[in-house]
Amino acid sequence: MSAPTGRGSDARSGPGGAPVPRIDAYEKVTGATRYAADRTPPGLAHAALAVATVGRGRVARVETAAARAVAGVLLVVTRFEEHELRPAGYRLSGGYGFQSLQPLLDDRIAYRGQPIALVVAETPVAAAEAAALVEARYEAAPAVAVTLDAAGAETVGQAAALPQPMFADLAMGDADAAFARSPVRLDAEYDIGAQHQVPMELLGTVVEWRGDDLVVHECTQNSGAVRHGLARQLGIAPARVRVVSPQVGGGFGQKTWLQSHVGPLAVAARRLGRPVKLVVDRTQTFHGSTFRPASRHRLRLGADRSGLLTALVHETRQQTSRHDLFASDFTSVTARLYGIGDFRGHQRLTRTDVQTPGFMRAPFEHAAVFALESAVDEIACATGHDPVALRLANDTGSDPVTGRPFSSRHLAACLRRGAELFGWAARTPRPGSMRAADGTLVGWGVAAGAYRASAGPAVARLRLAADGRIAVEVSGHEMGQGLRTAIARTVALDLGISAGGVRVGVGDTGEVPQHLTAGSWGTATALPAVHAALRRLRSCLGAPDEGPLDTVAAAAERAAAGRPEAVVEAVSLPPGQSARAVDRLRAGLPTPAGPEYPGFSAFSFIAHFVEVRVEPAIGRVRVPRVVSVVDCGRVASPVTAAGQIRGGVVWGIGAALRERGEPEPRHGGFHHADLAEYLVPVNADVGRVDVDFVDVPDPLVNPLGVKGCGEVALVGVAPAIANAIHHATGRRHRALPIRVEDVLAPEDDRNGNCP
Repeated sequence: MSAPTGRGSDARSGPGGAPVPRIDAYEKVTGATRYAADRTPPGLAHAALAVATVGRGRVARVETAAARAVAGVLLVVTRFEEHELRPAGYRLSGGYGFQSLQPLLDDRIAYRGQPIALVVAETPVAAAEAAALVEARYEAAPAVAVTLDAAGAETVGQAAALPQPMFADLAMGDADAAFARSPVRLDAEYDIGAQHQVPMELLGTVVEWRGDDLVVHECTQNSGAVRHGLARQLGIAPARVRVVSPQVGGGFGQKTWLQSHVGPLAVAARRLGRPVKLVVDRTQTFHGSTFRPASRHRLRLGADRSGLLTALVHETRQQTSRHDLFASDFTSVTARLYGIGDFRGHQRLTRTDVQTPGFMRAPFEHAAVFALESAVDEIACATGHDPVALRLANDTGSDPVTGRPFSSRHLAACLRRGAELFGWAARTPRPGSMRAADGTLVGWGVAAGAYRASAGPAVARLRLAADGRIAVEVSGHEMGQGLRTAIARTVALDLGISAGGVRVGVGDTGEVPQHLTAGSWGTATALPAVHAALRRLRSCLGAPDEGPLDTVAAAAERAAAGRPEAVVEAVSLPPGQSARAVDRLRAGLPTPAGPEYPGFSAFSFIAHFVEVRVEPAIGRVRVPRVVSVVDCGRVASPVTAAGQIRGGVVWGIGAALRERGEPEPRHGGFHHADLAEYLVPVNADVGRVDVDFVDVPDPLVNPLGVKGCGEVALVGVAPAIANAIHHATGRRHRALPIRVEDVLAPEDDRNGNCP
């Protein structure tokens, strides 16, 4: 995999600065980094969960005698009292949990894998053994619905079921009439199966009571929600709860809200008077935490003979749970990727017997853009236009939804630069016309992507220590994406010091209020607050607003004058937000702004170019090279940003060719609930990935001109691969993942071929 080549304002080093590697790289590769489950306070006990083996019904009886007889078992709980534990509430209703259902409060079973008992023992082995011995008798419901088409799955219109502006259907012009009169029309359905985040770090929690105060070490992307959610569950003041999440070993949306096991763990620790740790095993994460729900997309895309897109109707159906409506947002990106004036979107939700789904990297954009960019490729084929040229012809400088200009939009530059780096001009358009020397079919595909440029309120505190070092405490979470490095590099470039002299603290509610880190707004949320705090620090020290600052001399001067450490604090808000957003931040509630801001709309953009090799005899698909070019504003940390894009490309290869949670219709849940059977890409599946950045700051979104890149990295990878497979074989694929059996399907199953 190559490094980014960099364009614009020196993407590798940033204006006036040297390249900054990951500041936590050495600790990570040497094992010095400590995660939540690495905590081992004195007297630590260990917990495990016993879970339901049916997909729907109620618990008639739980047998725990065998579990209690295991040596070392301290506690077995099958039901918590109402005064001990309350629900934290669902996030869409002002709550803090990933779902409204709190297990272990009643006998209802809503999904397979729902906890029915919590076991605490002296060792993790004893806890796991005892949990496996818990037996339950169920009154199972007659039908379990885990798929969109299952009997008993109820479908509702999202706008009617959730009557709030943010969940309303989008419509501009008269898309149905425009489609009917379009000379070129495509009406197709696209299916995306359920997927699971499977981060390397399992869900893990250590809870410890210190008198009346609770300290929680939790792997979370949202320590503020965990703090306030636990306070609500336990009936105590949020000030008595401290949540520490300094490092997260991957989250990808799985760790965005309070998990169902944390409250029960806190009650168990209080009963025992000892710290308690729980690490949720891999299988249980498939059935007990969020996942990307299955979705289906019907697209009606119209165009004229020149390839100008004239109409788009996007109707969707997404899986949710019976107890919560997990709202979808597919159409906000398909309405804006191109300049289509006539658009209609309609989104529906299907209630199924699963835990409430949730966010997973590019939660709606990945699926929506797979459908749209596959359809756009078909239109290019039908009109005889080059796929890159057709996309360039449909570019736009204004948001079709609001009519406002984009704060910046360099999608055309991404497409042109990507085509140049990839060598697109050598592509022959006819499907099946390119072969390798060994006879393998070669296909080249392209797709564009977009993701909203969001940001939230943040608090940053800067401290100049007596030795001249700078300590930064800021709202944000380090999930491996490189937020610490971006913050340290920003401070280092501003003050003209080494990034090694900057200590960064994130994810700790004991320092500053913590905002959810997700949605590609982590950097765009934290850095403006750090930037504002730097201005205050300079003012406090009587230093110019710009230029190098000798922090060692400044600290010595203050010490000589008998003054303490210099400490400053700043609050930042995205454009258009008021102080009420800060109140929500302090209450542990997320308040992201975007993509619509006063006077403009803001998105990050990307173009992916993919080569596939298809072995005709066995249908195996390989991806030997990818070129991805990104418009994410100013690149705050080139090293980690490039890593984000490569990671998104690898994920896209998995989403296109490997990953799918196979539902189990008889017992509920998913067949593939471990990494032996839930297939993800390995090294042999990943070829060369070249990354480049436009690197033009966007000063409208924030003073640093930074937009997100973590989510947009995935958007468009899957359709680029699918389009490349079509170019190699002449066969269109409208469902993910595309597996060997799909490539080898009978000839009469082909569809959407170029004339």
